Amino acid sequence: MKKFVMAGLAGTVAGIIATTQIAGPLLAQEAENKASVYQQLDLFGDIFERIRAQYVEEVEPEELIEAAIDGMLTSLDPHSSYLSPDDAEQMRVQTRGEFGGLGIEVTQEEGFVKVVSPIDDTPADEAGIEAGDFITHVDGESILGLTLDKAVDLMRGPVGSEIVITVVREGESEPFDVPIIRDTITLTAVRARTEGTSVVLRVTTFNDQTFPNLQEGLEEQIAEAGGIEKVNGVVLDLRNNPGGLLTQAIKVSDAFLDEGEIVSTRGRDPEVGERFNATLGDLAEGKPIVVLINGGSASASEIVAGALQDHRRAIVVGTKSFGKGSVQTVMPLRGDGAMRLTTSRYYTPSGRSIQALGVSPDIIVEQPRPAPEPEEEETNARTRSEADLRGSLNNDSLSEDEIRQIEEDRAKAEATAELREEDYQLAYAIDILKGLSAFNPNGPSQ
Repeated sequence: MKKFVMAGLAGTVAGIIATTQIAGPLLAQEAENKASVYQQLDLFGDIFERIRAQYVEEVEPEELIEAAIDGMLTSLDPHSSYLSPDDAEQMRVQTRGEFGGLGIEVTQEEGFVKVVSPIDDTPADEAGIEAGDFITHVDGESILGLTLDKAVDLMRGPVGSEIVITVVREGESEPFDVPIIRDTITLTAVRARTEGTSVVLRVTTFNDQTFPNLQEGLEEQIAEAGGIEKVNGVVLDLRNNPGGLLTQAIKVSDAFLDEGEIVSTRGRDPEVGERFNATLGDLAEGKPIVVLINGGSASASEIVAGALQDHRRAIVVGTKSFGKGSVQTVMPLRGDGAMRLTTSRYYTPSGRSIQALGVSPDIIVEQPRPAPEPEEEETNARTRSEADLRGSLNNDSLSEDEIRQIEEDRAKAEATAELREEDYQLAYAIDILKGLSAFNPNGPSQ
């Protein structure tokens, strides 16, 4: 027994010595780090005072502090930033769906301002701005080296005023100027229409109105078609959708899923994260879905595309998405300002991160550039058939109803051909739905 006690004491002493040997250096290192931080803060104070006292022009202390805070945040990643009280209010207005500006979502890439996507039916969209464009000058003033917020400030202005932005575009040998008239941007989150027997849901952004608009639009189109059995499927068009609210991306994904994970988020601590799961109920009632994406589809758009793709609920068509796989949390600060801070990455149901990689479509379909106008002779050219020949025989094997059905089917095919000229990717998506419904004997007739 005495030996056991002695062994226990020896173990305790050894433990104390080991703890002291390990904890001592750690505590010293922690104290050293704190001292280093305080030294850096003292350095910041010295620089701040010297600027106030000796800079060639007088500067406002508040502006210096805001610039320092913003610089600290923007040094982390392109999406973290400081929001002044005015910027914070502007962000809240934009989330509600109406604001003033050009109608483009931008990010920063290696110091350059890059267009994530133009927003449908806005001045930038009508002026021909494209996803992937780089903006180098605003009204002749270079924005290279400015923070993203400063560059955006230069593009803001009174509604009705003109701005000229200089654009560098892949495939163009020289930069070119684009004049744009600023306007009030009213976002219509979802536009619904029917092409043939396919419902097309064009989702332009993820704000407070996205899911309600989507649900209402889909239900209206189904009702106009005469019921879900008259619909062959849904095209969910997420092209040039820069994203928005995570909560809305989850609701839109859930709208077409009955179960399973939609998305998960993980922060610095891998043990702390959130998972969001689908609930019972599919607005499309199991009908096939095609999701359209391109390089302007970002963030919340990628969550929806990734979730539906991983669950094999949709075929994803188009080109690789933007690749923004991080989540920003807006944190209110004193004085009505706010801080937008990247707090986590999000992962699709299969566990893949989209950050910098994007969502790869199941079928890659490029959108061709508009072709030059054909010559008038070609436009008026008409193909000849047997029916055009003098004295050709009539078809006596078909009834009038059958002939009328053939003519209606031909008209639908011609309408699809016209759509292919206007929007090749959308026409391709609709063709996929037609092909899938051809294998379903209970599907709607084409």
